Amino acid sequence: MSLLKEWQERLENQHTNENQEFLENYLEKEKEAYKKILSSGTTSLTGRVDELAKEYDMDNVTFMGFLDGINTSLDSSLDLETLTEESEIDKSIILYKLYYNMLGAKAHWLYGLEEWDELLTDEERASIRKQFNEDHRAVSTKVGRNDPCPCGSGKKYKKCCGA
Repeated sequence: MSLLKEWQERLENQHTNENQEFLENYLEKEKEAYKKILSSGTTSLTGRVDELAKEYDMDNVTFMGFLDGINTSLDSSLDLETLTEESEIDKSIILYKLYYNMLGAKAHWLYGLEEWDELLTDEERASIRKQFNEDHRAVSTKVGRNDPCPCGSGKKYKKCCGA
């Protein structure tokens, strides 16, 4: 079974006590890994999967979950399906995307880390939050009956295409 499949299986079976502990353990390991990455100013993941897992104090399956989470914040996505313990990784971490994606995951325990202070200014983080909020704002495309018709006739919608 691939590492990704094993990771997904554990996530699906989180109702048992053992898997609930696994998930809580994962969230703590993930937080510590990000603290290490951010505090050291690391901007890349380079090495074998099993060696990187040890470096970040995780087993291979837990590290696969970490890779699954950070994958959209890398310069190019990893093919997670094909990764094994012996696979070599050499990807850059895009800090702007990482912070943005942490906002999207509602991971306040990650985007609120004090280690961000050294990497992104308050203004940069506020700008990222503003962009995130703009990107996720609900926009209605509904035409009101008294609005100009979108066909360009100049008539009200109710007297034109809405009739």
